[in-house]
Amino acid sequence: MTDTAASDVRVTVERAGHVLLIGLNRAEKRNAADFTMLQQLSLAYGELERDPGLRVGFVFANGDHFTAGLDLGDIAPRIGTDGLDLVAEGGINPWQISGTQLSKPVVIAVKGTCLTLGIELILASDIAVAAQSTTFGQIEVARGILPFGGATIRFPRAVGWGNAMRWILTGDSFDATEAHRIGLVQEVVPDGSEYDRGLQLAERIAAQAPLAVQAALANARLAVREGDAVAEAGLQPSLVRLAGSEDAAIGMTAFVTRTTAEFVGR
Repeated sequence: MTDTAASDVRVTVERAGHVLLIGLNRAEKRNAADFTMLQQLSLAYGELERDPGLRVGFVFANGDHFTAGLDLGDIAPRIGTDGLDLVAEGGINPWQISGTQLSKPVVIAVKGTCLTLGIELILASDIAVAAQSTTFGQIEVARGILPFGGATIRFPRAVGWGNAMRWILTGDSFDATEAHRIGLVQEVVPDGSEYDRGLQLAERIAAQAPLAVQAALANARLAVREGDAVAEAGLQPSLVRLAGSEDAAIGMTAFVTRTTAEFVGR
């Protein structure tokens, strides 16, 4: 993004050790996503996937709101006969509904308003933290469209059919307490602390053996996508592969010597 004018930086990207900080950056529009933001977000995810030094993504928002959803004035004219192509060259779809799948975990922190694609970004992430005053809404049906970033698939799977349909089909708003009750978010924290808590969780993941983290994540996703039997068949081969890694030796030494492991990702 170094060649992009500051006013055009819709997504900030910064490294913090092994964590890639990915910040929505259109605060003056409540981080409503125009096409530029969608493309820049896809590029950030592409960077996370390709860089071997990065182990976890942490998605947050600059300003007071996570996102007001799509900027339909900018997006609607771009919806063609094949839908919306939002992934820039070298990018990965952040909603993980097409193309290359991200192999690394993502932690997300939300606040203020979190509508439509914001909920779908939570559903495509692995751990979500919400500020207490966050307001959620899957409001596409009130705009004459359907959720197309994965909510129709992942929302029922994550929170149960009735809980998902209650919010998808009515377009009603709900609060952080309800989001936590149904399992959409894993933690609700005082306003203003969501960033620090989310980053803390991301850093905790990044401190673990990255090959093991990615293998555990991949097997869990395999179970969801293809069923328990397929995932079970992959457990022992994954264990054998990981047991022969340099990180496994480091982990064992740390256990025996009661020291902190410094994993290298090999």
